[in-house]
Amino acid sequence: MRFLVRDRILGFGDDYWIEDDQGNKVFLVDGKAIRLRDTFELKDTRGRVLIDIHQKMFALRDTMVIERDGEPLATIRRKRLSLLRNHYRVSLADGRTVLDVSGKILDREFAVEYDGELLAVISRRWLHVRETYGVDVVRDDADPALLIAVAVCVIHLAEKERED
Repeated sequence: MRFLVRDRILGFGDDYWIEDDQGNKVFLVDGKAIRLRDTFELKDTRGRVLIDIHQKMFALRDTMVIERDGEPLATIRRKRLSLLRNHYRVSLADGRTVLDVSGKILDREFAVEYDGELLAVISRRWLHVRETYGVDVVRDDADPALLIAVAVCVIHLAEKERED
């Protein structure tokens, strides 16, 4: 499953659509500008909130939290002792599952893996549309909304880190 994200309007407080590879709108990322912490909602085409994404307020390192139906789903932070600056860890709420995100985050060229198995590839390489990147969900049983939320969070954290 391949999704297209228009990158030029990606930012805090902005709303933007994520489309499938046929050009159909699938998800809306709704940025909430008037909040103390960075907050996004991933909505379906009917406006229902599928995933809530927000910055964790009191954390030593920048951390984003993904929730579904008010329950924690995942926590994302930069990997601590990584030689690669662009390496993030996604800890799922079950406490056992950890996804690894690594690559050139700011260039929109990275992968999401679980236990060495590829779940999604985020890339601009196969697109000809300027300022757009793709999220290619490789596994059929993977949760596309979660993987898109992970991509949004990781890019947001990397851009924040670059600004600091």
